[in-house]
Amino acid sequence: MVYKQKFTDFLKTVFPSTKFEFLLFIIFIAVYGFLGSFIALNYRIIFDERIPWDAYFSFDNRAIVMTGGGFERHPLANYYFDWIRDFAYLFSNGKKDGTFRLVLAWCSNFAVSLSLVQIYKYLKNITVLPKKISLLILAFFAFFTTNILLSFTPETYTYTLFFLVLFNYYAALKLKKDQKITAPALILAGVSVGGLTVTNIVKVYIPLLLEKNIFTNWKKFGNGILRVIASVAVFVLLFLYRLDFKFLNFLNKSEQQYEKFSTPKVTPVWDMILSWFFGGNMLFSGFEIRDYHNKSGFKYKALFMEVYDSWIPYLFVAAVLILVFWSYIKNFRNKFVQILMISFLVDIVIHCVLKFGLHTSYIYGGHFVFVVPLLLGWLFYAYKNSPKILSFLYVWVWILFVYLALNNLFRMEEFFMFLDQFYQ
Repeated sequence: MVYKQKFTDFLKTVFPSTKFEFLLFIIFIAVYGFLGSFIALNYRIIFDERIPWDAYFSFDNRAIVMTGGGFERHPLANYYFDWIRDFAYLFSNGKKDGTFRLVLAWCSNFAVSLSLVQIYKYLKNITVLPKKISLLILAFFAFFTTNILLSFTPETYTYTLFFLVLFNYYAALKLKKDQKITAPALILAGVSVGGLTVTNIVKVYIPLLLEKNIFTNWKKFGNGILRVIASVAVFVLLFLYRLDFKFLNFLNKSEQQYEKFSTPKVTPVWDMILSWFFGGNMLFSGFEIRDYHNKSGFKYKALFMEVYDSWIPYLFVAAVLILVFWSYIKNFRNKFVQILMISFLVDIVIHCVLKFGLHTSYIYGGHFVFVVPLLLGWLFYAYKNSPKILSFLYVWVWILFVYLALNNLFRMEEFFMFLDQFYQ
């Protein structure tokens, strides 16, 4: 009976557990599903055997779907995508056609829609916000560039977004009840989150730092160390098994990747940070088309984001960041907020300080962009007894939401113009 209850609790945590949550899930999956289905059935942008990389916004769809991506960055992703690819083959009879693309798009749609439900669960059960505020924050987040693109893109970021949001919600539930995060949960999170992107495994262990009396009770501290060791051991063994235990290959490849993805570009660093790292994951900028070809001579067009070309998008990004850091300062003693911000800082260091992949950081949103709506939620929570400030914040987010929705819908029209011209 105990295991049955745990399994039931697990299902309630991962999937919609109330009628309203199920309604939200149906709405998201229907809207994103329409977008993804239309693209999959009418265009070959989601997957084309001839295109190895970067067809749109530097996503490596073909490489990810067929191999799981490079082992140096995506240690266990090949296992995930072997399952997804085989699942798509069931419906397409082994062909890489429109049906194949459709299944890939719907798998992504399912993951992103579940991620949004997890955001709502967090706002409702952890932050305990009124439904009106939670829905505004959720709608705001749903129109982020990251969610729109990942809803039809078969990439590691799509599933990383889901696993990270799910783990943060699970960890918050445990901490709220003053319970420890169990070893099996850490192992599962390490394999799922770290397996898709190796640097993200650090984020799995951040909530342990905020467990009750973890640093004042030596037994709890020792137990925490053992849980981390168990999680890391399972992850490393699975990773080494993939490499046939040739660990030096990983070190050599990682060094090559860092040199490749941290090389300074012509664009000023400050503009890459604002336009692509912070802004590009929320608000579409203008687009740039480049000429590419595969090693067999097939030529194709690739779409990339430019930096913002007017002051209004920069103002939008600044307005959102003010809210995020305002929330952090106001809730500095809140352990849930500290977990979110420390997790966010991991990506800031990787991309903004070390400059790894900064020139295409608008595709990394699945790693961190979920922090924005959750911190907005904590900002509203902090002023729950201040009606005037609460109203001010509500209007502020509404204005940001309207601008975001109009801008991103307009930019998606440009995206479809690109598809009409080059990917029918």
